[in-house]
Amino acid sequence: MSTQDNSTARQPLAPRRPRGPRPGPGRPSRAQTEARNRQLLDKALDLFLERGFDGTTIDAIIEAVGMSRRTVYARYKDKLALFKAALERAVDDWVVPESKLREAECDDLEQTLLAVARLMVANVRSPSGVRLARIANAEVFRMPDIGAYLWERTARVALAYLTDLFRRRLWPEPPGQQVIDDAAMAFLILIVEGSFQMTNWENRDDSEFDRQVEYRVRLFLHGARVTNENAA
Repeated sequence: MSTQDNSTARQPLAPRRPRGPRPGPGRPSRAQTEARNRQLLDKALDLFLERGFDGTTIDAIIEAVGMSRRTVYARYKDKLALFKAALERAVDDWVVPESKLREAECDDLEQTLLAVARLMVANVRSPSGVRLARIANAEVFRMPDIGAYLWERTARVALAYLTDLFRRRLWPEPPGQQVIDDAAMAFLILIVEGSFQMTNWENRDDSEFDRQVEYRVRLFLHGARVTNENAA
């Protein structure tokens, strides 16, 4: 019998290439780490709302979320850093993106203003909006940088969009910048801030809120145009 050719003999398998680093035993993935951090920030915000900043301790947050002190302090050096991170993340998740406001625009200006107002009002009336406002009102006076962050991420974003919208569509010939800025602020205070105050102090159903929004949008639209005509 002939022997097999050495060239056709089975060759040993080459070692497999590594597929990249894997989390070892007890070592969470990046996605798991981020999910746990979100859980930490959510629970921290709930406790800050329930007990206030002074009444909330890092230990209470750690116990509530079931994380180690080492893990928490590796990310946040103290309670203030954790509070700011929790509040800022909640604000970023809550604010209405400018792209969503632009998507609400249509050919009819009154309907555009009504759609934009409804988006803004629904946002400030949401549970997240009410929660953020309660925490901010309680702590902002001793933490001015929190107030500055809230202004930059909420009111300033809304005002920038409104001034652009009004410049484009509210008047046949745009007036001076001061008039446009005043109109944007008036819209925000009359319609959005007014609705938020109604949410805090009055128990009205959704249909009554919507009726108020419609009325205030028409009032604003008429007043803004008349004011500009008188100023001309």
